[in-house]
Amino acid sequence: MLFGLDGVEIGLIIVFLSLFAGILSGFPVAFAIPGAGLFAFAIIAYLDGNGLLVHQAIDTGSDAYRALLGTGVHADAISVFRYPDLPRLAQPVFERGWETAMDRNISFIVNRMNERVFAGQSIETLLAVLMFVMMGIVLERSKIANDLLTTMARVFGPLPGGLAVSVVVVGAFLAASTGIVGATVVTMGLLSLPTMLRNGYSPELSTGVIAASGTLGQIIPPSIVIVLLGTLAGDLYSAAQEARAQAAGCTDALTYLGKPAVVSVGTLFQSAMLPGILLAVLYAAYAFGYAVLNPKKAPAVHAGYTGGAEVITRSESLTWFLLVPGAVLAGALLLGEFGIIGSQDLTVASYSEAGQGAVLRTHVSDTCKAAMIELHGQAKWDLAVAQTQAIEAAGGVEESHRLSAEELAAATAAKAASAAPIGSGLAVVLVIFGIALAAARGVKPLESPLPLLIGAGGLLAAALADVLFLPPAAGPGTRFLVLLLPMLVALWGMKHAAARLAQNELVRVVFPPLLLIVAVLGSILGGITNPTPAAALGAGGAIMLAAYRKLEETGGNRRIILWATFALIGMILLGANFDLRITQEVVTAENWLAYLAAFACYMMAAIGLIYSGWVLLRTKVLGPVVRETAKVTSMVFTILVGSQLLNLVVISFGGEHYIQDFLKSFDSEFQVFLIVMLVLFVLGFVLDFLEIIYIVIPIVGPVIYGGTFDPKWVTIMIAVNLQTSFLTPPFGFALFYLRGVAPAAVTTGHIYRGVIPFVLIQVLGLMLLWFVPQIVTVVPDLLGR
Repeated sequence: MLFGLDGVEIGLIIVFLSLFAGILSGFPVAFAIPGAGLFAFAIIAYLDGNGLLVHQAIDTGSDAYRALLGTGVHADAISVFRYPDLPRLAQPVFERGWETAMDRNISFIVNRMNERVFAGQSIETLLAVLMFVMMGIVLERSKIANDLLTTMARVFGPLPGGLAVSVVVVGAFLAASTGIVGATVVTMGLLSLPTMLRNGYSPELSTGVIAASGTLGQIIPPSIVIVLLGTLAGDLYSAAQEARAQAAGCTDALTYLGKPAVVSVGTLFQSAMLPGILLAVLYAAYAFGYAVLNPKKAPAVHAGYTGGAEVITRSESLTWFLLVPGAVLAGALLLGEFGIIGSQDLTVASYSEAGQGAVLRTHVSDTCKAAMIELHGQAKWDLAVAQTQAIEAAGGVEESHRLSAEELAAATAAKAASAAPIGSGLAVVLVIFGIALAAARGVKPLESPLPLLIGAGGLLAAALADVLFLPPAAGPGTRFLVLLLPMLVALWGMKHAAARLAQNELVRVVFPPLLLIVAVLGSILGGITNPTPAAALGAGGAIMLAAYRKLEETGGNRRIILWATFALIGMILLGANFDLRITQEVVTAENWLAYLAAFACYMMAAIGLIYSGWVLLRTKVLGPVVRETAKVTSMVFTILVGSQLLNLVVISFGGEHYIQDFLKSFDSEFQVFLIVMLVLFVLGFVLDFLEIIYIVIPIVGPVIYGGTFDPKWVTIMIAVNLQTSFLTPPFGFALFYLRGVAPAAVTTGHIYRGVIPFVLIQVLGLMLLWFVPQIVTVVPDLLGR
């Protein structure tokens, strides 16, 4: 053995040295990774072929090994780390020679490329990366970030540390709209750093808050990091739990766990919301506290901002921006609790529901039974046994059957009797309109309130019409005709409200990107759609928003884009209220009319999107956006393929199994996960998140996803950890991004000293997530119910 090391250990050292050398060589990372894999494989194959690499494997034919198996220890739990005294057997690292390993690798990489890049199940989710990247780059190139920073600086500037707080707010906005760390850090470094320095802010606080806020894109949805981690985590968790179940003597993970072993990107987006908001709040709190303690280093800046032409008193702001909207929202929630607002859907399944089974499967082997009792507890097992006995005594689980006409009518009548008087869809519209009318009153308190009061009256009339004249069984055509007049009155009031709100700088700048973010994230978090269609909506919306802004600058006609936006809203409303499936055997006249109206809206939206693209092309924005999007996504997919090759090299000589055996040798899951987190943190100094996700996570994933930890919590902890390493001196990538755009007066020392408090905040955030995992799991649990 060379240097007294095992052959597999030497192989791992060669792989990591080759990888670091390739990355630090300055060669493009996307090509350095597969090149490092090929180079490492050639060196390991040469050393192994000359007998210089010897692997000391456990002798599975020895009496000691068989005796250990006889005690009930599973073969997968036996390793040189846990049982170092077992007899060893010297063998080459490539068991059947490097030629066979290379042949296997070539076949496997072709299959893996087809599975993950060209045609596999994960390709649809990976397409979301392309569209989220385009969405972020479009918003960046259209100077919307510049407007946000300027406006937020005017709003928060008069507060102690207000400019720093405004940077945090805009960083969270950009994180929720771009998800690209480098673009966010560079944009805010160019726009806000000179302003902060010019107003007397210390270089340390200025650079620290910009670098930290820029990395929020790692965690706040729609984060590209979470999209990529999610596609990988789903496969790793499912496979690891299947292996765990079989090691426990059970047939599959569903039997052992009592639930499917799945995790989706949409669920991870839900899990990341509170941690992202928590970090942003901690950043802003530190900036405010620093300014209070050091007022000369973070002075208040009075930019003369009043929100519009009128001076709004504090009582007016409190009433119309907080109390009235809060009352409207609280009232709607209260009515929902009492069943006055709720679903009016009378759709009934054609088949009856199958009978409820036991909480756990109990017809299992004795080994699986013992493992399930250890996992779930004796009480839950006894409950499952009692439920199973009751089901068997009743003749088994009731099977689903097609309902008769009488049963369908009875089920529909029962659902109509329990339906809420006011539909939840109408209630959402009424709440949004009510809040907008209240905000419009607050923006222009000296103007006549009559149009707003008329609009509010229309909203009340629509609610009363739904209660008095629209039973749940009313068709969509009848509902449309009854609500037409009151909603037209409400829309007339909304027209005046929109005109007043448009005169407010804060609303004019913040509302469009906020609406886009809510549309994208709301559709994902609400379970309406998965990340890929939502990303398409975000990319299309960003293009239209950028084109609108360009036309506003040049004085062009913006009506086409406005009509296209209204058409999109019309499509959503028609799809929610009418059955647009015209391929059915029977299609009513009202559904045909709704389909034609939806088709017209679709054509209008398509025309608006094409026109927006032409505007951006004419103004020389679309070309750079497409090139930058192609460059970023090409890098992502090339790294994905190249990292598969590097992983296969590690697998081929037993490196992956060796690392997993080392981690499994620890008895505590927390200890294993802590080791993995520390390794990821250190690797984050020299590797980008893409390399870590595609090279390191597949190796350690089967261990950290194969235990009792919630996969959502594991994934979000990894994402926050990668965000922390992005900030940590001396190699944090965010620091290099900021150093590249900082003025000469700002030194590297300023940047390093400035980010240290935010690194400590990140560590505090990780500790909070570690000891209070409910911060991660509470949102998906609530939305799941």
